[in-house]
Amino acid sequence: MGRVLTPWGKGEPMSGRETMADLPQPLDVIAVGAHPDDVEIGCGGTLALLAAQGYRVGIVDLTDGEPTPRSAGPEERLGEAAAAAKVLGLAHRETLPFTNRRLFDDVEIRVALATIFRRWRPRLVIGLGDKTPLASPDHAQAVAITEAAVFYSRLSKWDDAFAGLPVHTVPQLLSYFLFAGVPQVPHGHWPVVVDIAATLEAKLEAIACYRSQFPPEKAHIYSRVRSMAETVGMMAGCAAGEVLASSRMPLLTEPMRMLFPPAGAAT
Repeated sequence: MGRVLTPWGKGEPMSGRETMADLPQPLDVIAVGAHPDDVEIGCGGTLALLAAQGYRVGIVDLTDGEPTPRSAGPEERLGEAAAAAKVLGLAHRETLPFTNRRLFDDVEIRVALATIFRRWRPRLVIGLGDKTPLASPDHAQAVAITEAAVFYSRLSKWDDAFAGLPVHTVPQLLSYFLFAGVPQVPHGHWPVVVDIAATLEAKLEAIACYRSQFPPEKAHIYSRVRSMAETVGMMAGCAAGEVLASSRMPLLTEPMRMLFPPAGAAT
């Protein structure tokens, strides 16, 4: 179904039907992007932080992002994605065979992504949270695709559509954003800020792996990403932050721990 891309290179296509005994060790977190580099820009610091804390983290790219003006083709882009995955400390990365510039929300791609959720059984999915005006319309499609796939993953009496894999309920869905200006989340989202002071440099290093997308004449991307992280951090009370959001109101069981995290721990 998909092209498997781990931090160590491109693997083999997934098999057609799998039993529970065939399934890999679950991932704690899967982040979904329309193209390689979306996730790194939107929430790469959070993923690096979670990986450093011992969680098994993966990325699913819905397309390989090609064609683009400066890339030699999909193999170069997949190699860049593999390098970025290694920087972030990912356990898994996978690229689905859908087409950049022609990405549309439909049943086929919903099922493809839901099958990955059933196979890897994440506790948390992080997906794009909004469209990006004047940028790729694929981003808006990815919002709908990810939300639908989370829903499809838990539907019963439909296992034949998902390579025979049993249902999996994703407990939490969060959104990340590709802000072009002052950070603000859409109506109906409840924001949280993740302290990425310890992983901001890893985020920037991961973005820099995409040399075909960010050549020297586009080096301003790094100062913009750093400035955005520092601005979000200033708003939340840390050195650097990333905005995530949920459609649910945040629920706390340890409010004092949130307000006063242990020394050296991220908020």
